[in-house]
Amino acid sequence: MSLALLLIDLQNSILTGLGAPNRQPAIDAALETVVAKLAALKHSARAAGVPAFIVQHDGAPGHRLVKRSEGWQLRREIAPEAGDVVVHKTSCDSFFETDLEARLRARGVTHIIVGGCMTQFCVDTTVRRAVSLGFDVTLISDGHTTADMGKLSFEDIVTHHNMLLDGFDAGPHEIKLVPSTETSF
Repeated sequence: MSLALLLIDLQNSILTGLGAPNRQPAIDAALETVVAKLAALKHSARAAGVPAFIVQHDGAPGHRLVKRSEGWQLRREIAPEAGDVVVHKTSCDSFFETDLEARLRARGVTHIIVGGCMTQFCVDTTVRRAVSLGFDVTLISDGHTTADMGKLSFEDIVTHHNMLLDGFDAGPHEIKLVPSTETSF
């Protein structure tokens, strides 16, 4: 089994302005916590010689992640270092019309450890697709987040997806949830 760390959409404006004014501070604080956990895991992966794949969403004009804007930039805590692979996407699925699968396979990766944003869109779609492509997936249970959506709080969305995705499988491949403190390389 060859491991890789996959970090999705940890960009400056990923959650900017998506919450109601009274909820945005909690959304921002949760993002800071997730980014800190994922940055520590990225450091651990590097120390263990495990490659990091960083997915960056290229937003269309008018989008908060419009390509080359300040909001589009990757968070400094997980900024690419020598040997890291950056993959650009334009949809929720990190594999759709990207070279992510080919780059993982070129490195012999069979198991990806995943964290990032936005839980109900990019994280969910990417981990399901990864399993259907034949990868085993560890989703870091406290390593993904999102903003509120309608009447659902981000906390409820994360909890729901953790329950929903744990054990999701396609043939012999599945998603397992593990907290960041129990994630090792």
